[in-house]
Amino acid sequence: MLVYTIRRVVLAETTVARDALAVLQPGFTGTTAPDWLLRRLDEGLASVGLFARNIEDPGQLAGLTARLREVRPDVLVAIDEEGGDVTRLEARRGSSFPGNLALGVVDDVELTRSVAAELGRRLAACGVNLDWAPSADVNTDPGNPVIGVRSFGAGPGLVARHTAAYVAGLQSAGVAACTKHFPGHGDTSVDSHESLPRVDVPYDTLAARDLPPFRAAIAAGTRAIMTAHILTPALDPARPATLSRPVLTGLLRRDLGYDGLIITDGMEMRAIADTYGIERGTVLAIASGADAICVGGGLDDDGTVRRLRDALTDAVHSGELPEERLAEAADRVRTLARWTTKDARGRLRESPGIGLEAARRALRVRGAEHLPLTAPPYVAAFTPVANVAVGDETPWGLGPALTGLLPGTRTGTFTGPDAGRDALEAAGAHRVVAVVRDEHRHPWMSAAVTRLLAARPDTVVVEMGVPHAAPRGAAHIATHGAARVCASAAAEVLAGASR
Repeated sequence: MLVYTIRRVVLAETTVARDALAVLQPGFTGTTAPDWLLRRLDEGLASVGLFARNIEDPGQLAGLTARLREVRPDVLVAIDEEGGDVTRLEARRGSSFPGNLALGVVDDVELTRSVAAELGRRLAACGVNLDWAPSADVNTDPGNPVIGVRSFGAGPGLVARHTAAYVAGLQSAGVAACTKHFPGHGDTSVDSHESLPRVDVPYDTLAARDLPPFRAAIAAGTRAIMTAHILTPALDPARPATLSRPVLTGLLRRDLGYDGLIITDGMEMRAIADTYGIERGTVLAIASGADAICVGGGLDDDGTVRRLRDALTDAVHSGELPEERLAEAADRVRTLARWTTKDARGRLRESPGIGLEAARRALRVRGAEHLPLTAPPYVAAFTPVANVAVGDETPWGLGPALTGLLPGTRTGTFTGPDAGRDALEAAGAHRVVAVVRDEHRHPWMSAAVTRLLAARPDTVVVEMGVPHAAPRGAAHIATHGAARVCASAAAEVLAGASR
């Protein structure tokens, strides 16, 4: 009897530890799988998160995911690939797809579905089966420092129909969509990577403005939803959504009827790490109704995985986290993994040009009579600090695209209070193309453009962020995103090579 009891205790301990590993979605450093990661997969880890640091090219990525599946055939391989400004698959060259704002401006749901299907097809071909996308945030605050062009727009109806189309397209390729950031990160003036945002609006406003895209995603069958690290007092005055039982179990599960996987945003983000700590935050998130813990953006070693596993198992042993709740969360992770191993993938035809087509359709041009350019220009890129979600490794701007069409084009990058003066000096006698990104959010950038236009009224302004500032310049082009294809589409117009 004693041996049987000991064996039962050991099995229970093993089960709890495996469940604790199953709910984690860690990242790692390097382009090959480290030994510690392979060992944890064998011990019960069910998911891995990929970032730009893990990817060189599609062939290397396919080899990496194949190696992971040698150890765990049903592993969930997740990636933060939104297309547009936030790309990991093409972080070093810029995305082949425009982002959500461009798709929202076109407002053709079939185009959105086709873009998402082609993106999903490419991810699936590399062995990726879970995408932390799309963003379903309604970007109602023009000063939002982290969402912006990642949103389909500022209207709940528009965002809802394109969120549903994106989910359908991505999942037609057998890649699970993870709709984010619940209950909505669009009305924030603070980046949750840096601190804890607060959304102070009544519940009725949230219900009418922020929740419709998530309702649409659920109706479209989204396999996962990602939480937001935001405090919304109308829902929970004490805890941010990621750690809130009223938000996750009450609103999302009970009221909206969602039964899929709930994934947290990155627990290393300062909105959680600086207020609760990642270990405590992880326990609270699972106890409140989350099923998977994303912790890969900046914490990517075995020590992090071990600490989070131990925090969860200790919480079970202390009674703070019911064992049944942890088991339920782990089961949802494994259920999604089973879905991805089935033949959920449609027979998709390749659409290699769909991204450029969408970028072309999203362009909005004022002052076209001043185009095309008749000689190679000087391209002055007024460059803000990239937000953490975008990263600083992804190139942006018009230089390479325009140089390919107008050889002899010169370029420069300018930042700060003297940017306008420096750009004028560098341009010399060349006609200037001023490239901006969210001009309305950066007073120094606006001042630079004003100075440039005062001296050179024939300057063309290309806005590659949210075009909230009034259009100005002899000609003005809004691309609604800074993806590589957005630059290519704008360069075609500037050079008179439009198709």
